Formats: sequence, structure tokens, C-alpha cells
Amino acid sequence: MIKSMTGFGRGEFQDNEHRLIVEIKAVNHRYNEIVIRMPKNLGPLEDKIRRSVSNLLVRGRIDVFITMDEYGQKKKAVRIDKELAIAYNKALKDLGDLFSISVNDNIQQIAKFPDVIKVEEVTEDVLILWPKLTQAVKMALANLMSMRLAEGRNIQQDLVLRIADIESYITAVEKRAPQVLVEYKEKILGRMRELLATIGEEPDAGRLLQETAIFADRTSITEELVRLKSHLTQFRTALNADDAVGRKLDFIVQEINRETNTIASKANDFNVANIVVEIKSEIEKVREQIQNIE
Repeated sequence: MIKSMTGFGRGEFQDNEHRLIVEIKAVNHRYNEIVIRMPKNLGPLEDKIRRSVSNLLVRGRIDVFITMDEYGQKKKAVRIDKELAIAYNKALKDLGDLFSISVNDNIQQIAKFPDVIKVEEVTEDVLILWPKLTQAVKMALANLMSMRLAEGRNIQQDLVLRIADIESYITAVEKRAPQVLVEYKEKILGRMRELLATIGEEPDAGRLLQETAIFADRTSITEELVRLKSHLTQFRTALNADDAVGRKLDFIVQEINRETNTIASKANDFNVANIVVEIKSEIEKVREQIQNIE
């Protein structure tokens, strides 16, 4: 089943300590480009997140948005700047000596000075958040894949119909091609009779056959039709593959377009030219659709 490159998925994890929300948006892109936006403290988990996404999504521009809420009281620690406390104590004694004043040792007084005692939040090991975050990531990816597959089914159905239309146009070209040769032979015969009527001669059957053979060789589109039908078969087979086939389908469409252009230049017939216009119109619609296929 083919997959679209566009989609959106949301996942969430919540317990008594954290709430993690992951939103993933994907659009079509030639390569696999993953952009992650998340809180700075989750930075060490970026490689894990990127691998989880790239293992599942092969192509597309993929934007990952992560938000985190923390509940409860954060752990805190009291830090003492010992060197600063010693410096404050020495400064007090030096000040006392300067004014000949006795300075009593007072720890509480020293503790009140700036930056001697600091209360800091304890930074938890971010790796312990991964089991929680990975659940939200997996949920978002599952929802995204569900949307991609649904859109992929719609694209596949449309492409199957368009390939069938192209095949019907090819059948019309195949039916028309022999008639083109007959009409050319009659046209040449008519011209030869007009030219020879003035001298009372009949057209040379050998020369007529030669001219018709040259025209048939120059305008033969048999090989192009065979290759064109082969490419359409390859296209239909690729549509039923399980892997990412967007680039392969794009290549096949280029080949289909190439053979169609050759038929248009060789056919030398107004009716065939009109059919080719219809084929090229369908090819362009197919090309637009496969730009969204992974």
C-alpha cells in the first residue's frame, strides 16, 4: 500500500510528574528532512527522537513539536560558596582591625552576605524521561501513519483510474495506426494519378509500394507502443508494493512521457495527435499526484 507524504499526528503521555505532548507534521519533500523543536533540557534525547521518526518515515519534510509540563515540587539543593564565606569573614576581621573594634564570629551574619548560600534546583537525568516521551512519540507516529495511509489509498485509487484511461487511449492509437497507412497510400495514389493524367499513364505500382514502405518505416510507432504499455504495467505493479515507491513512480512517469512524445512526433496524423494530447494531460495529472507519494 502506497503512503502519502503529508499528514499530522499527535501523541500524549501524562503521569503525576510530567505531561509530554508530541505533534508531528509531514509534507512532501524530495528527501527526508526532520526538524525537531522541543524544550532545551530535552536536547540529549534528540538523536533518539530522530531515529524513531526516520525508522518509520522515509521521505518528506517532517516537523516534530514537543512540549513538556512538570508537576509537583522540584528537588532543590543548598550550595555553599566556601571560598566566598572565608573571604567575607577575613574582610570583617580586617575591618575590625582597621577601626580597633572587636569582631565576634557570627556565622548567621556571614550567611546573609550575597551568594554565600544558594538554593539551586536539582537537574534530573533527562534520560529517565525517555520511556515516557517515547510513548508519546509512538502515538504521534501511529496517528500520522494512519492519515498517510488513508490519503495514500485515495491517491492510489485515482492513479489506477488514470492509468486505465491512458491504456484506453493507447488502444485507440493502436486501432488508428493501420488506418493512417491506408489513408497515406490512397493520398499518394491520388496525387500520382493527377500528375500522370496529363500524359495518359497509370501510376507505377512499384513506386507506390516503395513510397508507402518508406512512410510506414518513418512513422511506425509499434516499438513505442510496446514500451509504453510495458511502463504502464511497471507503474501498476509499483503501486501495489509495500515500500516507498515515490521516486520509482516518478522515473516511470518520465519514461511514459518520453514514449508519448516520440509517438506524437512520428505518427504524422491529426487524430493520433489529438489522442496524444489527452494522454499527456493524464500524465501531468499523474505526475502531480505522485509528488505526494513517499
